[in-house]
Amino acid sequence: MDHADTKVSEWAAKNTPIFGSQQNADEMSTALLDASAVVWVASGIAAPSGNSTGDWLEAKAKGFGIEAGAGVVTLGTVDVLKTTVHRMRPNGADDQSFPSGHSTGAAFFSTVASRNIETLSWSQGATTAAQIGLGALTAATAWARIEANQHYPSDVLAGIAIGHFFGAFLTDAFLGLDNPRHLSLLVEPSRAGGIAMLQFNFE
Repeated sequence: MDHADTKVSEWAAKNTPIFGSQQNADEMSTALLDASAVVWVASGIAAPSGNSTGDWLEAKAKGFGIEAGAGVVTLGTVDVLKTTVHRMRPNGADDQSFPSGHSTGAAFFSTVASRNIETLSWSQGATTAAQIGLGALTAATAWARIEANQHYPSDVLAGIAIGHFFGAFLTDAFLGLDNPRHLSLLVEPSRAGGIAMLQFNFE
């Protein structure tokens, strides 16, 4: 698996099929990450938040506060992993390759923006199209990091998983969106003691 990881990274960095050069890929990865952050902010502002000015401001403060807090937790997790794993980047620049911070950020912003979009009075087709676009934005950011020779595929996949998990879990847990997602505790006794499992269903 690691061999395939390295081969894909080397091929992408050498051929740069999408962005044309490692420098362009590096610059575009940051631009795409910034774009996903802008979409998050715009979706948060557009989400329904009450009729009066006071209700609107309170809802926005709560929503952005929780989502920003989730972002801090996400970035903290990435920092801990980077300093614990010490994986060298494919270009040898440093040992902060795993996981990809850009990919984590893009996935987080896209997931939270998707949750905000679900609250809008859009048709199912429009909502689905927007969510596909957000997924493409995340994928493009992640691929740009590989072409820039900054990360291996496993780095960006791990980053996407982390960003999506925290974006979905913390937003759903604290904003209480009306979605078929739930948190449950399962306890199974056994002769050796027991097993406790926390299960959270999310999309």
